[in-house]
Amino acid sequence: MKVSEMTVNDIVEYCRIAEPSTADNAFLEQAIEAAKAYIRSYTGLNNDRIDEHEDFVIVVYILTQDMYDNRSLYTESKSLNNTVETILGMHSVNLL
Repeated sequence: MKVSEMTVNDIVEYCRIAEPSTADNAFLEQAIEAAKAYIRSYTGLNNDRIDEHEDFVIVVYILTQDMYDNRSLYTESKSLNNTVETILGMHSVNLL
């Protein structure tokens, strides 16, 4: 699977949401886009390059679940999930 192929249904299954509402689906769709934007911002990679790394799918799952569970985005890098930070750090091209 590639990040660009991920759907709301993939996230619903991952988060084990039994009966997602229309609002849940809308939020998760936005969360997927926010996770992609976060990956692009963190790594400096564009959408095509993101799809080259299958491990970014895990990052999208983790970020979207966290956004769904906490209904908030990360505001400080020190609170970033270690798995996410490790995977993104391996592919980061903007290490300034």
